[in-house]
Amino acid sequence: MASNGKVALVTGGGSGIGKASALALAREGFAIVVAGRRPEPLNAVVGEIEKLQVKALGVPTDVSDPASVEALFAKTKATFGRLDVLFNNAGFGAASEIEDLAWDRWNGVIGSIVHGTFLCTQQAFRIMKDQKPMGGRIINNGSISAHVPRPQSIAYSTAKHAVTGLTKSTSLDGRKYDISCSQIDVGNALTEMTQRMTRGVPQPNGEIMIEPTMDVENVARSVVLCATVTPEANIQFLTVMATKMPFVGRG
Repeated sequence: MASNGKVALVTGGGSGIGKASALALAREGFAIVVAGRRPEPLNAVVGEIEKLQVKALGVPTDVSDPASVEALFAKTKATFGRLDVLFNNAGFGAASEIEDLAWDRWNGVIGSIVHGTFLCTQQAFRIMKDQKPMGGRIINNGSISAHVPRPQSIAYSTAKHAVTGLTKSTSLDGRKYDISCSQIDVGNALTEMTQRMTRGVPQPNGEIMIEPTMDVENVARSVVLCATVTPEANIQFLTVMATKMPFVGRG
């Protein structure tokens, strides 16, 4: 695999959307940094990428912790010298009725998605504005939940709505540094996290319904598209979802 000379960093890169996207970017010739909480899955992904004859680095990271994020980006810069693409993908939800949601679970979701996206974006800005050529791309994993909530998902829906604000502010403040920001809103990609869709999930009318899903490779291809449009272009928002999932219309 020929290197394209660029470096991409993927958070939540040990499984699911992150893993699929890291491998897809590697196939495009990006050197890859994968970050995640668990070392073993990261090492497995690095091994798969290296089989493509692409350089890869796995860094165990808690994206909700400023010191951990700072260390991740310092290691990225020390290893590769630059950063061209950041995919803010890490995050998890907490299904619960509002009145029963524990404070630590709320904080965990907000920490992983909102704080994590901000902290990684901040560190990426510091590298991208000072490198030559200046600039880069930041891609945020939004969600259908950035538009409409599921039942019992107040923490996740709040966090993903916040990601949209982060995306817009990042796009605006990044212009002067040639840093663009995209948001990919994903609906029912089949991963370890969304297996429950195939068993049935609560609907607004109280019913439990099995929802259609799609291959996660559709998300990975969307990440590659956002990462590789020509420099003067940006895909601001992109929705990729299972065709028949209950989002458009009355559901």
